[in-house]
Amino acid sequence: MAYGVTALVAAPVSAQQQGVATANPDSGPAGSTFTLSWSGVYLDPDCQDYTVHIVWDGKDVVGSGRHTGRGSGSGTATVPATAGVGGHRVTARPVCAATSRPTDGFTVTPTPTTTTTPPPVTTTTTTAPPVTTTTSRRPTVTTTTTTATTTTTTTTTTTGSSAPPAATTTTPFDGDGALTLDKDNVQPGDPLTATGTGCEPGSQVRLSSLGEEVGTAKADGSGTFSTRVEFVTIQPGRHVIRADCGVVLVGSVDVALTSSTGGTTSTLVVLVFFLLVGAVLVRRQFAGLFGKRN
Repeated sequence: MAYGVTALVAAPVSAQQQGVATANPDSGPAGSTFTLSWSGVYLDPDCQDYTVHIVWDGKDVVGSGRHTGRGSGSGTATVPATAGVGGHRVTARPVCAATSRPTDGFTVTPTPTTTTTPPPVTTTTTTAPPVTTTTSRRPTVTTTTTTATTTTTTTTTTTGSSAPPAATTTTPFDGDGALTLDKDNVQPGDPLTATGTGCEPGSQVRLSSLGEEVGTAKADGSGTFSTRVEFVTIQPGRHVIRADCGVVLVGSVDVALTSSTGGTTSTLVVLVFFLLVGAVLVRRQFAGLFGKRN
C-alpha cells in the first residue's frame, strides 16, 4: 500500500515536465540579440534564485532572464560571434533544479555586407565680387565769345611827299572777312584795286558804290578775290564801296577833282606878285608922261 502512495505522488511530477521555449526573432547574424520566452517550467519548492540562463547549443551561456514563479518567464541573449551559419539550439536552464528545460531553434544567417558610400564631394566655388570701375568726366564748359565789329575809316591828306598813301581796311558788316583798297584817296583816272577775303569759295563778287556797279570778280577756293574799281559817276567826296560775295564787305575811298601841292601854290603866288609889281610900274610911267605934257 505504501508503494502505491509513492506512485501517486510521483505521477503529477512527471506530468509537469513538459515546457515550451520560443525565440524572437528566431534568426539573425552573429552578434545579433533575441528574446527567449518560456512556459511550463517549474522550480523546486525550496529554490530561492529565480534566475534562468539561456544556453547556446547546450554549453555556452549567452543570456539570462527571470522566472515568474508561475511556470513562465523571458530573457535576452546575444548570438555568439563565433556561431556558424545554420541552425542552433537555445535552451532555458533555471539555476535551481527544474522539471524541464525547454529548447527552441535559432538560425544564424550570414553577416550582411556593409557598403560604405563615401560622402559627396562638395565643391565650393568662390565668386570674386565684380570690379566696379567709376569714370569721372569733367563737365564740358562751352564758352561763347562775341567779337564786336568796328568799322574804322582813315582819311589821309596828300602832301608833296612821294610816299604812297596807306591802304584802308574796313571790317565787313556781315560775316568774317575784309575789303582792302590799295589807295585812301584818288583823282579821276587814278587806278584803284580792291582785295577781299572771307567770301564763299568760288562765289561771284559784285562791287557797287552809290547804287552803281563799279567792279566784278570771282572768289577763289580760299574765298579771296582781287579786282579793279572803276567809278561810273565821278563825284567828289567819300565813296563807300560794297562787295557782295555771299557776305558783305565794305570799304571807302575819297575822290578829289583837283589836287594842290605846296610847289604849285608857291609858283602862283610869285606870278601874282610880279604881275602886281609890273602893273604899278606901268601905272607910274603913264602918270609921268601925262604930267610932263601938262
